Amino acid sequence: MKRISKSGNKIHFTSLGCARNLVDSEVMLGILLKAGYEPAEHLEDADFLIVNTCGFLAESRKESCDTIDALLKERKKDAKVIVAGCMVQKYGPEIRSRFPSVHYFLGSGDMEKILDAVQTPDSGAAITSARSYLEWGEVPRQISTPKNYAYLKIAEGCMKRCAFCIIPSIKGPLRSKTVDQVVKEFGALLSQGVHEVILIAQDLGDFGKDRKEKDGLAQLLRGMLASDKKFWLRFLYLYPDEITEDIMQLLEQDKRICRYFDMPIQHINDKILKAMRRKTSKQQILDTITTLRSRFPDIVLRTSLMVGFPGETEEQFQELIDFVRDYPLDNVGIFKYSREEESHSATLPGHISEEVKQDRFARLAAVQHEVVQQRQRRFIGQTLDVVVEGYHPDSPYLMRGRFYGQCPEIDGQVIINDGRLVKSFGKLYQVEITDIAGYDLIGQVIAPVKQKSRGLCLASC
Repeated sequence: MKRISKSGNKIHFTSLGCARNLVDSEVMLGILLKAGYEPAEHLEDADFLIVNTCGFLAESRKESCDTIDALLKERKKDAKVIVAGCMVQKYGPEIRSRFPSVHYFLGSGDMEKILDAVQTPDSGAAITSARSYLEWGEVPRQISTPKNYAYLKIAEGCMKRCAFCIIPSIKGPLRSKTVDQVVKEFGALLSQGVHEVILIAQDLGDFGKDRKEKDGLAQLLRGMLASDKKFWLRFLYLYPDEITEDIMQLLEQDKRICRYFDMPIQHINDKILKAMRRKTSKQQILDTITTLRSRFPDIVLRTSLMVGFPGETEEQFQELIDFVRDYPLDNVGIFKYSREEESHSATLPGHISEEVKQDRFARLAAVQHEVVQQRQRRFIGQTLDVVVEGYHPDSPYLMRGRFYGQCPEIDGQVIINDGRLVKSFGKLYQVEITDIAGYDLIGQVIAPVKQKSRGLCLASC
């Protein structure tokens, strides 16, 4: 590949939306770095400003447009802005018309054309029919997360048809990588010193179903767990009906799989679940939670819940409140229903006012906050294996880290008020938990984590 001169080659990336988008951004970054471009810490120093957009919800589309507008205003003279991703793919004509001074547009399946977009002197676009992108290992990728963790995208698109979601129309049908390819990428990440690998897809449980494979995720996990290295393996996301017996057995057999499930539930009332076109009933959800708590007492469960779905009554909302109290979960992302015109739910009767949705959001959040305070207290007095990631942004006298039950970016953290024994960041240390602060735990480092044999990381993996 032709190398470019050192002048005018500074690049600055902004990645919006989900972790799958971040992986795509890392691929574009890797391509440009290999070609000789250099990162600019500050956008005003960049010659090329690349933003990877999200078009999932009206709120995310607004964020994408606001970001593009800000880059165009704050860039230095003659710097070029390149816009890529979901919003370009789905709303290409609108976004191109709104931002005529953007140098180049790339569709969500066209990430490998980033070098062409940067090097061409003429403005333009590459928006093919490919609605999602899967890198296959030969294409360079520059990890942008802290060195101790990285995301591994195993599939794109979605085969489900939830009533409120337009992901299938944005990202297209399900496409899974092969087991061999994922295992190869997994090994490459471990060889780079990554300790925590986070598997991501719109729905992990559907892995391989586009190839008519049975138990595809379990087969993939067996291939990954054949490695004799130490690691944490985390799942984002796994639906309740797809937490199979095979998956639970693997969880029992190899504790390098984090005892942490992010399983989207959305609601608990059967009528609402049916209207949402979800595959699980209330009883199936309750049975899954009960089984997981029974077999894995130390498991940490996260979910997402939606309030204000069309037709949701006060009684049905109260059923959701009761569920959160009776079946306490460790982390809950609460969302207000967003009417997306291309979704099936947009055609349903009984749309709810923003005032009512906001009221229900606030009430459910208050109940969940109470639940979290109770759940968090069980950790006080425990010693947890924590990856210490750096200094706390609020004080140079505090450090921050995470234990197996905290996913980066979306969950709380462990605030360390005594880190005198910490020799380097990105490593595991034993931390005694002494208090809680909202979603965060507070503790002190008591020792480095000793080397343990394969599959015997106890509750820390």
